Amino acid sequence: MKKWIIIDGKPSILIEAKNIDDSLKTHDSQLFRYFTTTQSKFAILTNGLQYKFFSDIQEPNKMDETPFLEFNLLDIKDSTVAELKKFTKEVYNVEELFSSATTLKYTNKIKSIFEEELREPKEDFIKYFIWGIYEGKATQNVVDRFKPIVKKALNQYISELMNDKLKAALETTISSESESAPTKAEEPLTEEDGKKVIITTAMELEAFYLVKSICREIVDPKRISYKDTVSYFGILLDNNSRKWICRLFLDGSKKHIVYPKGDKEVKMSIDTLDDIFKYKDDLLEIVKQLIAIKD
Repeated sequence: MKKWIIIDGKPSILIEAKNIDDSLKTHDSQLFRYFTTTQSKFAILTNGLQYKFFSDIQEPNKMDETPFLEFNLLDIKDSTVAELKKFTKEVYNVEELFSSATTLKYTNKIKSIFEEELREPKEDFIKYFIWGIYEGKATQNVVDRFKPIVKKALNQYISELMNDKLKAALETTISSESESAPTKAEEPLTEEDGKKVIITTAMELEAFYLVKSICREIVDPKRISYKDTVSYFGILLDNNSRKWICRLFLDGSKKHIVYPKGDKEVKMSIDTLDDIFKYKDDLLEIVKQLIAIKD
């Protein structure tokens, strides 16, 4: 099924919709022909789940064989959402979009090449590093010897870089939380009160962002908040204590998660924070029910 999005009386975006069971490994030849015979600058091929965006970057009025943007609705990234926003009616601009599509296409190609090199570095790629660190001749034996070293070094660097980014983000969050004045209702307890001090740990914040990433599938992540208490770490919808999604008990050696299910509360042990993903479906169902509740 083919559709057009008309702008100023002219077809600007051509859309080819396939059955959800159809593979999009190769685009339909009719889409290619339609693109050539219309004034459309962009073409979208989709089966409702996978989307491929095309233009005529390589040759004017001839649709490229490879898309400049491709994504799956079940695994969409924030960077992709930012690109899709450029197609909204309020900001739609053909010239700016085409320029962005050109940059995006070559950026994705470079990322793809880099990903391949990280997985299985080619000889020329390895030699680039050898020339900077090895004084001898880069013979085939030397290249073979350095191949696992280069691969390990690059992947290790990326892993360390990601860990540093995550650590910095958590430290920034903790810092901003401590700098903001607590409300009277949530004022932290002190030793002078004769009670345990409430300290929001890095593990609790990591758990919060993990649950937040799960819930974003059906709700604006800005609506997800947390409330730390003496006995548990609660995650809420709309900062409403009556709309709690789950409660995490992470301080002791035996960690567990508690969440409402019907008229009962389910308590499940967790060894690591990744175990929370096991209850993804339950958490999403809870959020759906909480959204339906009127304040």
